[in-house]
Amino acid sequence: MPSSSPLPLDPIEEAHRQWTEHGWGAVADGMAAVTSLVRAQQIMMARVEETLKPFGLTFSRYELLTLLTFTRSGALPMAKASARLQVHPTSVTNAVDRLEAAGLVRRVPHPTDRRATLVEITDEGRDLAVRATEELNAKVFAEPGLSPDKLDSLIRILTELRHQAGDFDTGDRPSKWH
Repeated sequence: MPSSSPLPLDPIEEAHRQWTEHGWGAVADGMAAVTSLVRAQQIMMARVEETLKPFGLTFSRYELLTLLTFTRSGALPMAKASARLQVHPTSVTNAVDRLEAAGLVRRVPHPTDRRATLVEITDEGRDLAVRATEELNAKVFAEPGLSPDKLDSLIRILTELRHQAGDFDTGDRPSKWH
């Protein structure tokens, strides 16, 4: 979350200086990169959460609702939702519990696999997801804080980082940013 007034110095730059001064100069750039990513994530999430708050949604619940709006049937097995959102199944269960209590999704038996449960979006959930997306598009995604050319560079760099970390593997198929 941004402070009420900007700091008179960049604390990450100061940490880099301190790292170097304390004999860790060889890893100071790595520390600054990781710390910068974490801080940028905090800044972005504050903007996202502020936008979603009037809808009674957290980002994780919003992501699940939106994922369900993208499916043909409006439903997915909970395990598949967990995989697509790249979160632990417990996180999906928690989100489904909250969304179900609010009448935005419902659990339904899988039609062909008795062991699986589907999470299905309700009409109210679909409407809320669309309205929340319109607000996020207008208040966050339309102006993420970087010029278009820098935004493209950032996406390419982060895509490379994610790929190298094993986040995805497109094989020989080229992707937009990789």
